[in-house]
Amino acid sequence: MLAFILRRIASAAGVMLTVAFLAFLIFRFVGDPVDMMLNEQATQEQRDALRERLGLNDSFLIQYGKFVARAAHGDFGISFRNQQDVSTLIGERFPATLELVLVATALSLIIGIPLGVITAIYRRSVLAETVQFASIVGVSLPSFALGIFLILLFSVKLGWLPAFGRGETVDIGFWSTGLLTSSGRRALILPSITLALFQITLVLRLVRAEMLETLRTDFIKFARARGLPNWIIYFRHGLRNCLMPVITITGMQIGNLIAFALITETVFQWPGMGMLFIQAVTFVDIPVMAAYLVIVSFIFVALNTVVDLLYGFVDPRLRAKGAMGASHAAA
Repeated sequence: MLAFILRRIASAAGVMLTVAFLAFLIFRFVGDPVDMMLNEQATQEQRDALRERLGLNDSFLIQYGKFVARAAHGDFGISFRNQQDVSTLIGERFPATLELVLVATALSLIIGIPLGVITAIYRRSVLAETVQFASIVGVSLPSFALGIFLILLFSVKLGWLPAFGRGETVDIGFWSTGLLTSSGRRALILPSITLALFQITLVLRLVRAEMLETLRTDFIKFARARGLPNWIIYFRHGLRNCLMPVITITGMQIGNLIAFALITETVFQWPGMGMLFIQAVTFVDIPVMAAYLVIVSFIFVALNTVVDLLYGFVDPRLRAKGAMGASHAAA
């Protein structure tokens, strides 16, 4: 078991080193940071001093090693545009993105699971067919188009909800949240629905497929033969056996939501990491771009590694396959 854990951790470390290498290449070769940080009137002495301070006179491998070492400690350098520490900038924006992602994830489970169960139980009804058609539309509809439509309907036409911004926030230590204020909760509604739409359809279709498979099993037939009420059969026995893949997919999709929240954040001017990344691309702020790439990749890798380890604990066959592969490689 220890060898299985070490292999997974080593694999994750290898992926992160590769991502850090790509991020370092972006940082090194996409423009000269000295030209971006100093104006045209700067003297050559000032340019040389800044280049020495940034470590740009070192060799490629030394610069890469320093970049990895600093990134491991959460230090990604100074933003070219804001002249602030990149870690501080991301730390200020990360609560907004995480709050948006968590609310979108909660919406996907609250809406997707009941709809999936209903469409499985009443799979030939008009309601089920309508929900299925709506799920196809939800998968196909781009998030930016949905966001613009929601803004036009609920902000411009009806005037119920704000069209942009995060509303009023409350600082709890280093963390900021809008869930504790009325304007913050109202501002969160439209972007969270926009971000959650694809996740809702994914959960809905997964629960429906798993429920249809579960309802055909022998233990469900035995439960019906015992005369148990339908709600116990569907929700206590059927749904419980469908939740494991739903939890797995939801956990994996959190990384996707964080990565692709930048579209939703751009549409709603949500002050999160995605909006910071778009601004960095606009102004060629390479340290911010590199930090965003490394952080999002780390979230993906961490979630995948945790899922792999949990599967290894649950299913001993995965550990056995890994041990057999290692023995064959050694031979």
